[in-house]
Amino acid sequence: MEIVAPVRTWGFSREDSIDYAAKHDVRIKATKEKLYSIDQNLWGRAIECGEMEDPWVSPPKGVYEMTIANQSEPSEVVIGFEKGKPTSINGRPLPLVQLIDQLNLLCGSYGIGRIDMVENRRVGIKSREVYEAPAAVALIAAHSDLEDVTLERELAHEKRRIQNEWSRLVYDGMWFSPLKFAYDSFLDYSQTFVTGEVRLVLEPNAFHVEGRRSPHSLYDYSLATYDSSDLFRHQDAEGFVRIFGLGVQTWASKQGKLD
Repeated sequence: MEIVAPVRTWGFSREDSIDYAAKHDVRIKATKEKLYSIDQNLWGRAIECGEMEDPWVSPPKGVYEMTIANQSEPSEVVIGFEKGKPTSINGRPLPLVQLIDQLNLLCGSYGIGRIDMVENRRVGIKSREVYEAPAAVALIAAHSDLEDVTLERELAHEKRRIQNEWSRLVYDGMWFSPLKFAYDSFLDYSQTFVTGEVRLVLEPNAFHVEGRRSPHSLYDYSLATYDSSDLFRHQDAEGFVRIFGLGVQTWASKQGKLD
């Protein structure tokens, strides 16, 4: 697909672009005093350029719109998931777009969702970016916590690795690639039992998970408890520890003594 990008081919600087917009009555928010580049969609806002090109400089307060803390009293929000997808807030089913929009407003009102980072771009450039993504930050944390009680141990470990590789492919523009399609299949299967609810506590500029539950939870009270109802066979631990450490024990006796 041919990409038509005249501003790029003309070699415009950001100042040139602002002058061009003013000359042709193109309405933009950027000015020569505030040279910020802002991309915004449902998922959040990305802000760069201007004085923020110095990674030591604090982002100007005026660049934020979605994450302005005007709530002072803590509150709770319960996010529901079905097969890994967010489907409800406080028990109320919502379409995904509306759910994200409401979480953006709710979490943003506590100042939650600011991300200040230096990215490693595909072309080898390091770029300082500031993001506002209130709903994204809350949903990712809640989803990850729900996975902790619904994913089997080995599946959970591999899913954590693959999700990072999937993200890298998407960041690099490889949405339509065989490896990404293969990862899609793995991730879809991994979400089969990721259904339940996660309770978040929101506070000014912070939040944390305070509860999680699922009809498919692998958390077994009878195995996790330390009281008299404990069903774990503790006598099995001795043999397990002996076998698990046998390789290291053999190495230590043969090669572990260094001069």
